Amino acid sequence: MAKNRFATGRCSPVTDLLGIGPKKAEALHGIGIDTVYDAALHYPRAYENRGDVRTVSSIVSEAVCSLVLTVANRPSTVTIRRGMVLTKFRAFDETGSCQITYFNQPYIKDSVSQGETYRFFGRVKRVGTAVSMASPVCEPAGDGVSLRPFSPLYSLTNGITQKQMGAAVSGALTVLLSPATKDGIRESLPLTIRQKYGLCDIGYALRGIHFPESPEMLETAKKRIAFEEIYDFGILLRMAGTKEKTKTDKVFTPPPSGRLLAGVPYEPTGAQKRTFAEIDRDLASGFLMNRLLTGDVGSGKTLCAAYALWSALENGYQAALMAPTEILAAQHYDQLAPLLESLGYRVALLTGSTTKAKKNKIYDYLAVGTVDLVIGTHALIEEAVTFRRLGLAVIDEQHRFGARQREALALKGNGVHILSMSATPIPRTLALVLYGDSDLSTLDEMPPNRQKTDTYCVDETYRPRLNAFIRKNVEEGGQVYIVCPAVEEQDQIEGENGDPLSLNELLTADSFRAEKPRLKSAVAFAKELSEMVFPDYSLKLIHGKMKGSEKDRIMADFAAGKIQILVSTTVIEVGVNVPNASLMIVENAENFGLAQLHQLRGRVGRGSRKSYCILVSDSHAEEAKKRLSLMRETNDGYRIAEADLEMRGPGDFIEQRTGKVRQSGDFSLMNQAAGDSKLLYSALEEAAATLECDPGLNEEKNRETRKRVVYLREKNQFI
Repeated sequence: MAKNRFATGRCSPVTDLLGIGPKKAEALHGIGIDTVYDAALHYPRAYENRGDVRTVSSIVSEAVCSLVLTVANRPSTVTIRRGMVLTKFRAFDETGSCQITYFNQPYIKDSVSQGETYRFFGRVKRVGTAVSMASPVCEPAGDGVSLRPFSPLYSLTNGITQKQMGAAVSGALTVLLSPATKDGIRESLPLTIRQKYGLCDIGYALRGIHFPESPEMLETAKKRIAFEEIYDFGILLRMAGTKEKTKTDKVFTPPPSGRLLAGVPYEPTGAQKRTFAEIDRDLASGFLMNRLLTGDVGSGKTLCAAYALWSALENGYQAALMAPTEILAAQHYDQLAPLLESLGYRVALLTGSTTKAKKNKIYDYLAVGTVDLVIGTHALIEEAVTFRRLGLAVIDEQHRFGARQREALALKGNGVHILSMSATPIPRTLALVLYGDSDLSTLDEMPPNRQKTDTYCVDETYRPRLNAFIRKNVEEGGQVYIVCPAVEEQDQIEGENGDPLSLNELLTADSFRAEKPRLKSAVAFAKELSEMVFPDYSLKLIHGKMKGSEKDRIMADFAAGKIQILVSTTVIEVGVNVPNASLMIVENAENFGLAQLHQLRGRVGRGSRKSYCILVSDSHAEEAKKRLSLMRETNDGYRIAEADLEMRGPGDFIEQRTGKVRQSGDFSLMNQAAGDSKLLYSALEEAAATLECDPGLNEEKNRETRKRVVYLREKNQFI
């Protein structure tokens, strides 16, 4: 009796599926599959396009495709050096013949028969007149046999094969989509929503996403499931963000801004003045402030933070500002201490490298209240730190702290106002959902003194001119960043059957044909530049695998002008202010998202020097060309964020919001909303509308959605 007959619903253990015993169940547990429902929702990470059938004569050099061939002779097996077993035979179609070879798969000789027809999928090579395939996937393709055009590829774990995973998923769908199953999968999106956006039903979507019979079926399934994942995510975040505001007796009287701004050498922008007013309303409301301030690099977030901090000090409270790195904390201290000390307040810097004696003094001063503002790193949340009267905490680059770390700072006082800051521009509609538990301020206007960084896109043929431009910038007193995508040397190795194609690659011919340029290694490139190209300059390397203290030291030396050229990975993406840096070069720029490229570009153009950003790429992929072209056209971070969302989907923004580092497959279908921001926003708007009418999801039409969001919350899928 097939074991999947014992499965009675979504909560049935995965061992109720055929072929899954205790050992395999233990392995599946490692990738979050414990129940039949988990298996049904384990979507493919990619697909093999086995439906791309070609003829032998059509192969020019090599291609990843299928050939439908008849076996010409009985397979022969020979053992060669070091015990390797080769199984070989010839097969043919009406246009020519092909040599088939399998390595260490002697069972193949018993799996194929002379005179029978099979579909062989893999990399086909032609050398002169000879056509061959090495270890292709082999499937019987005789008369009456129906073969699927796409074969799903799942994220696996040790002990589980693609065949076993596919069988488990198929068994799960059979059980859960059966009308006879009491606790099966039922339609969760109301008919009105499906009709409004042209979405298929859930049964068709699940069959289509796992075992598509055509590109059209795959696209239809993808759209439905992407919409539903975004819809569920919107509901989860909105439910988490609908908590009532906390009342407080920390009611601040708005101070006259002129006194603070008298020490600022420029007029605040309209966006900054609007943010001042929003902060004033929060702090005077009688409820604790929980505000997120987003703004482009250089938009003036620090002045807004200074305004909030000063307001707390003017109302008799202490304040704290926490930054993710020592160098960023030090830069905040250098900017804010002179301003606030000129107004009569005492400011201290507290980081991990602060001497023990100085730390003890700061602890004492904070406890008795003689230090009004402390600026620091994680050192602020150590147990030894106590405040006499903490009223406000500002958290810079808030997504780089865990929720517990942010909460730990707030708990240093009895009810503390919170202002969080992020230098990543986030499309407003998405931000309202992702940060539904925070009020939102957006600095969408740049100060008039902020100069534009000119951006250019070049390929490897420009290398001599690029090196000359680096030399020119250094000779004129500027400093240079060179960013590489990889730390160590990485060869892009393909398997015998070629790299599996992603969902988008299957549906985008340009991506299918695009070659992938080799990644520049920061370690190797820094060595080459320092020894062979710029031996006369001070050049250093920094990357994420270094110890934190070493990275901080190198960044501090660069900021102090001791290093002329800094070769780096994206570890320099945020935080450090080096006004003298005038040139940013990004190698293999096609490997970076738009938002990330914009953050990197924001590291230069922060001083009086004319600054440039050079994006180096040899990619011929149309999507890469489109991204790099947009970088050349605009410096508007919010426009770039909208485009990044549309091109790549919301996964990166979600990762920033949740702090969850994506594993293979996470958010994969949600990101298929890429290219259709209208679908994304529609799903978020429908989620908001659903909760407005039925906050508890108790109505009959929303009960299946309630089951799904409870499941996702328990699995910690999104938050």
